[in-house]
This record gives sequence, structure tokens and C-alpha cells, in this order.
Amino acid sequence: MFDGTGIKGRGRPGRVIGRVLAVVTAVAAFTVAAPGVQQADAAAPCPGRLAKTVTFSTGELRVYERGDYACAVTLAKRPGVRRSMSVSLQPRGGRADTDSGRFTRQAGPVTVHALNRCVRATGSVSGTSRSTGWILC
Repeated sequence: MFDGTGIKGRGRPGRVIGRVLAVVTAVAAFTVAAPGVQQADAAAPCPGRLAKTVTFSTGELRVYERGDYACAVTLAKRPGVRRSMSVSLQPRGGRADTDSGRFTRQAGPVTVHALNRCVRATGSVSGTSRSTGWILC
């Protein structure tokens, strides 16, 4: 018996297409956000929880903490244009980890071991810089 699928005895093609469309519709319903609902960033620049944010006229400096590590990143307020940016993260009594150059969106992330230590972060975008002072003590 030939049922129109090209394969003998394999059921109805309408039933298979209906099931496929139902699955595609269900997946699409979960991936499309409702109007006015903001979606989260695809991935945070650093793992852990956001501990401190310092904003300035050309960007912002974000410091994250997770367990015994701290991570920092500098983000441009208006990404897209290549400009000088830097980020530095220093544990008290240790060496600073830095990332600097000409970037379009962000400098970093930089990570340091900060178990039972304070850290100080500094970020700059286009010559304007800000620092956190000693935090996470």
C-alpha cells in the first residue's frame, strides 16, 4: 500500500507534518519574549554575582565575585567605535591583572585570586577613568 510518503507502510504524511509543526510552534513560543520584557544578556562577561558597578560619562566598570576569585570588566557606554579602553584589578598585597588596548565594546575580563583579600578595580574609556577603592574586604 502506498500512502504518499514515498515509503511503503509508513503512516500518513499529514500526521507527521502536524506533529512537527506542533513542536516548532511550542519551541518558538518559549524563545520569543513578550513585548516590554527585557531579555538577559547572552552571557555575563564574568562568572559570579555582580558586586560593584561604577558608572562614568563614557562607560562603566563592573566587578564580580565568585568564591575566592574576583573579576572586572570595563564596558563602553556606546559600543561600536574603536577607542582606548582599559581595566585593572588588584588584590591587596598582590599584582594587578590588566587589559588595555583599543576595543569596540569592552576591556577585560580580568580575574585575580582574592580569598580573604580586598581588591581595587580601575577602568577607563577614552581617557575618562574611575576606580572602586578597596572593596570586597
